[in-house]
Amino acid sequence: MIETTVTIREKVGLHARPAADLVQLAAKLPCRITVEAGGKKADAKSILQVMALGIKFGQDVTVRADGEGEAAALEQIVALLGAEQ
Repeated sequence: MIETTVTIREKVGLHARPAADLVQLAAKLPCRITVEAGGKKADAKSILQVMALGIKFGQDVTVRADGEGEAAALEQIVALLGAEQ
């Protein structure tokens, strides 16, 4: 398992379209992806769980990848979020 902390740079946070984009990408990846913010965790392959986090612009988020291709998966997720590490 590997993880990184990123700062959300999307103006609307991780709401609606950005959350849907994250879930669509995560669903294509072979490993397990989790997102943690504000003490809550979510499976990145579940739109309901991701939306429930209520991630806002400028918030720090921990992204974890576990399993096959985890390094490449984490890199893709960070690039999608347009976030700074």
